[in-house]
Amino acid sequence: MSSSTSPTNDLSGKFALDVRDMGSLKQSARAGSPQALKSAATQFEAMFVNMMMKSMREATPQDGMMDSQQSKTFQTMLDQQTSQNIAKKGIGLADMLVRQLNKQTDAQALALGGEAGDKTSGANAGSFAGMASLMDAKLQRAIAAAGGNAAAKASAATSATSATDSAAAKGSQAPHVRSFQDKLAAHAEEASKSTGIPAKFMLGQAALESGWGKREIKGRDGTNSHNLFGIKAGSDWKGKVVEATTTEYVNGKAQTRVERFRAYDSYADSFKDYANLLASNPRYEKVLASAGDAASFAQGLQKAGYATDPNYAVKLTSIIKRSLAG
Repeated sequence: MSSSTSPTNDLSGKFALDVRDMGSLKQSARAGSPQALKSAATQFEAMFVNMMMKSMREATPQDGMMDSQQSKTFQTMLDQQTSQNIAKKGIGLADMLVRQLNKQTDAQALALGGEAGDKTSGANAGSFAGMASLMDAKLQRAIAAAGGNAAAKASAATSATSATDSAAAKGSQAPHVRSFQDKLAAHAEEASKSTGIPAKFMLGQAALESGWGKREIKGRDGTNSHNLFGIKAGSDWKGKVVEATTTEYVNGKAQTRVERFRAYDSYADSFKDYANLLASNPRYEKVLASAGDAASFAQGLQKAGYATDPNYAVKLTSIIKRSLAG
């Protein structure tokens, strides 16, 4: 069906929504389809454009002979419709918002134990539901840039509701997450003592590297390497090794390779070697220094070259904050 005939996507026949209509945007985002997401993002773009126009109007003298309360009302209606028409053609904000949310979908899929790009894992629906809080945050910044203090007050209640929903989501934990955490928590706590890195940060990275234990590195004969952190076996490694197929990113493009990885006798040894790697390698000094914050820790690892995946920090932060929160 053409989008021009769909009432969800055709915005030209109605006025741009103001801040108090944020609830309907959330409902559209929760519909769970790409069309609903695009429609909600486009409406948000219209709101942003309208607030900019409103700010410009307020900065313009309006004491002429033809100015009255009625003329201001009709001017507001015209600005709303103009904003809607501009958003329909697009200024790029809606497309950027959709791309960002799609990235979060992949990150959340990993947090829920699925694969990046898997739209059937349940992460897709979670991402659409999470659009409300993301839109609130972006809306607050847009309001601040446009100087719309009155509009900011109107959206305060909506923001508070989104914060409550987010806190409730963090309080739940999937069975596979609890099982993974229970299995490895003691090893993570022990490694935390020698590095200062919170145990759940290490668990989060082990979950990302091993797919919550579903994609552990194994030798060709099926022997488990117990390598939870994807540490490769360089020329200085004197221990056991296994060869396995892995995905590396070169200039942002994924490539499949066969690499040599370190092998351990137990998961405890894996955590010990991981802790030693971070503590002894100079390039991870800043990572250890930023271990108090999940996002900074994840970004530090990526900048230090721990992984080649350009979205590694986003994925790791999502796992720590969403699945291992608390």
